Amino acid sequence: MEGSKMNTVERWLSLEEISKHIGCSKDTIRAWVKKHTIPFHKVGRLYKFRVSEIDAWIESGASADADKNHSEVTNNG
Repeated sequence: MEGSKMNTVERWLSLEEISKHIGCSKDTIRAWVKKHTIPFHKVGRLYKFRVSEIDAWIESGASADADKNHSEVTNNG
């Protein structure tokens, strides 16, 4: 029984699967990936996500600011 936890490996989710998990569009996920605001991993040309990382990102409150960073980039000071 002790080894049963070692056999549990978190599955990588696709962009489509993670968009369904958190309930937003694939375009929104792509925009967050482009801005590097959402936790993701690139495997070749594919973006992959871990549910545990996404859930932690949402629970931390960081997802609430995911769309706010755009205006800071355009400020020329």
